[in-house]
Amino acid sequence: MALFEQFCINLTNEKLQQHFNQHVFKAEQEEYTKEEIDWSYIEFIDNQDVLDLIEKKPGGIISLLDEACMFPRSTHETFAEKLYQTFKDHKRFNKPKLSRSDFTICHYAGDVTYQTEHFLDKNKDYVVAEHQALLSESKCSFVSGLFPPLPEETAKSSKFSSIGSRCKQQLQALLETLSATEPHYMRCVKPNNALKPSIFENNNVLQQLCCGGVMEAIRISCAGYPTRKTFDEFVRRFAILAPDVLHGGCDKVSACKMLLEKVNVKGYQIGKTKVFLRAGQMAELDAHRSEVLGRSASIIQMKVRSYFCRKSFILLRQSAIHIQTLCRAEVARNRFECLRRETACLKIQKYSRRYLASKAYNNLCFSAVSIQSCMRGMAARNELCFRKQMRAVIVIQSQCRKHLAQLHYLRLKQAAIATQCAWRGRVARKELRKLKMAAKETGALQAAKSKLEKEVEELTWRLQLEKRIRADLEESKTQENAKLRTALQEMQLEFQESKALLIEEREAIKKAAEQTPTIEKVPVIDNELVNKLTAENEMLKAMVSSLEKRIDETEKKYEETSKLSEERLKQALNAESKIIELKTTMQRLEEKLSDMEVEDQVLRHQALFSSSSRKMSEHLEITSQHLENGHHEPPTPSKRFGTDADKKMRKSQIERLHESVDALIKCVEQNPGFSQGKPVGAFTIYRCLVHWRSFEAEKTSVFDRLIQMIGSAIENQDDNYHLAYWLSNTSMLLFLLQRTLKGGGANSNPLPPTSFFGRMAQGFRSSPSSANLRVGKDIQMVEGKYPALLFKQQLTAYVETIYGIVRDNFKKDLSPLLSSCIQAPRASKGTALKSSLSFVHSLPADSWRSIVNSLDGLLCTLKENFVPPIFMQKIFTQIFSYINVQLFNSLLLRRECCTFSNGEYVKAGLAELELWCGQAKEEVPL
Repeated sequence: MALFEQFCINLTNEKLQQHFNQHVFKAEQEEYTKEEIDWSYIEFIDNQDVLDLIEKKPGGIISLLDEACMFPRSTHETFAEKLYQTFKDHKRFNKPKLSRSDFTICHYAGDVTYQTEHFLDKNKDYVVAEHQALLSESKCSFVSGLFPPLPEETAKSSKFSSIGSRCKQQLQALLETLSATEPHYMRCVKPNNALKPSIFENNNVLQQLCCGGVMEAIRISCAGYPTRKTFDEFVRRFAILAPDVLHGGCDKVSACKMLLEKVNVKGYQIGKTKVFLRAGQMAELDAHRSEVLGRSASIIQMKVRSYFCRKSFILLRQSAIHIQTLCRAEVARNRFECLRRETACLKIQKYSRRYLASKAYNNLCFSAVSIQSCMRGMAARNELCFRKQMRAVIVIQSQCRKHLAQLHYLRLKQAAIATQCAWRGRVARKELRKLKMAAKETGALQAAKSKLEKEVEELTWRLQLEKRIRADLEESKTQENAKLRTALQEMQLEFQESKALLIEEREAIKKAAEQTPTIEKVPVIDNELVNKLTAENEMLKAMVSSLEKRIDETEKKYEETSKLSEERLKQALNAESKIIELKTTMQRLEEKLSDMEVEDQVLRHQALFSSSSRKMSEHLEITSQHLENGHHEPPTPSKRFGTDADKKMRKSQIERLHESVDALIKCVEQNPGFSQGKPVGAFTIYRCLVHWRSFEAEKTSVFDRLIQMIGSAIENQDDNYHLAYWLSNTSMLLFLLQRTLKGGGANSNPLPPTSFFGRMAQGFRSSPSSANLRVGKDIQMVEGKYPALLFKQQLTAYVETIYGIVRDNFKKDLSPLLSSCIQAPRASKGTALKSSLSFVHSLPADSWRSIVNSLDGLLCTLKENFVPPIFMQKIFTQIFSYINVQLFNSLLLRRECCTFSNGEYVKAGLAELELWCGQAKEEVPL
């Protein structure tokens, strides 16, 4: 029979067992489940219900005991009766059969029966608060330590204080202390009930181990992973075992796997954030690590010792070499001094003898050379002057002849082209008049069309050729004028040089004549040369004057040709305007020709069956309508009528319509481009549908063919340029259908659109860009049949699909850039020890720059394909919302990103994006 003290001890044991369960079973297995590793859950005995029975408020045993202690008349029998009434249905509480005041609690280690006889007296705390305060203020440390001051909260909460509540508080403080540490549990097992040494009762020991949860703990320790580390810690600690793994550029998870595989570790588990190892594997890895570190330390020591030995040896060797060099240098200096003195004596003697001999020889040579140089210089100057004059004359003659020949050729060529253009224009005008007169005949119109196309091509070709010739002529004239001017300047310079040379030679001749009066023939030769030179000088002056006259004439001719070129340019502009008029007339004639072909077919159709009945004519009208819209119903044997010619005509019409649809699809798929900011493909499809009257048909396959073409064009497409082209064409075609079709009568009011693309079509109809389109003015509203309305709905769905694909493709390209923007400050912190601050600050700018470049690329793609501005505005609005959400989630949900440096970095990137938005608003209203 246990008393109150044993009750408190058992409560403490239950608390410690619960802490053991929480730490060993629950926390560890919860961590395995959270990391999602391969683990089978191990069941264990939970004693939480026993703790709730004892200390739960307000219905626990301790609470009922405190309540009974507060009433002075209550006894242990009333307390036991209260327990029986409260816990009669509890599975852990039992009432002994032979006792009225005892109760039994099923603890984790077994059932214990408690006597309530002294529970009330032992639970009351008889320590007076004043006495406790007095003793706690004692100067004796031992006495004051026995009565520590109570917290103010417990003192103010209630005046009544019990041993059970104090025990609960102390247990709670103990558990908080244990939770703040990393506990290691030791189980004390009683070997036998007799308490004698060296006697072990196996059943008793096994029961204690099972009750204490040691068996489950052993199972968890055998099957579990006692050693666990995060990926960063594991890689940071054991990267030395396989350094080549980190150089591969792989992530941390794959790096951990490669490390463990390289060390031949088996039975490990990889979780979400940690690596789980079996017992003993961490010691094995540490042993490998210490072995590698020891080997590295020995290598480092070896290298350091070898470095110091090598350094001392080099110092000794350098000292010995220096001493040897000093000795050898002293010996060499002495020997060199002797040799230098001997050579100096020899050189002094040699130079003195040479000086005396050279002085005598120079006096003789100077007199001879001076006489020879004067004579040779005079002859060379005369020869040089003559050659320069002849070369200048030849260059001037060749340039003049070349210029005259080129002018003559260009005049003939220009006159021939002008006459050909005028004659062909005259012939073309005559042909145009003839074609206008014969425009009512279909065959003549087709021939005129082909001839006019050829004439237009020929005229455009001639016009381009004339422009090229005129440009070449102007360039050649400018080049010839520049060459003539440079030649004239060179001749003037040569003339001045020759004149100066003549003057110098005359002065030299006069001086020579004065010095040598005995010679009489020299002045005669000089006079003859002077006469020749004067004659040549006059000839050169005449040639210069003639060249100046020719230059004036060429300038006048150049002015005349420039006037002619201006007149011909005006004629060319007039010819271009006429060509444009001819093209417009050709288009009108083509439209008239197609209308006339349709009328001709209808008239032939009516003429062939004019003798038939009214029903047959109605049937033919119905079939002709189906033929125009791409459908043909084969006649049944009971309704077969008409001639073979009628069948052939219908087959030819069907084949012609299918060929035209195939040609239309082929033309649109080849990307015909844009004309004045409008998609040519959309307008071509719309014109063909209006011409075939497909909007008014009850049945047609044209719309299905077009939908299949659009679907196959955008299927498996990752190229935003191709998707932007189809978005522009489909949106323009949808706009044209909105302008043309009306659903249920002319007076019916359509319902307001609910989707975004419905509102887009309604807003696009009234946008300023739609004012430039003339389709809505030329064609009236048509009451669309079911196929046309279904085609419009399908087209709206494809517009939404293409828009979503473009947006999602760009988001896929943008997500890695955003993640790199978030990771960039952390990368800069990691590399701060290896690089300078300037490199670290310049590193993150590349991620934001790449985002801006991606936005520029998307904007250019949409602008090149003339996507409507409302789509561009919506796409960029959603993209910036996506950027905002990604950055906000990354900064809010990731603790390592919530730093001041990260915020400054994101702020700088957003400022760069705002700058880009301001620049983009000038081009497109985003």
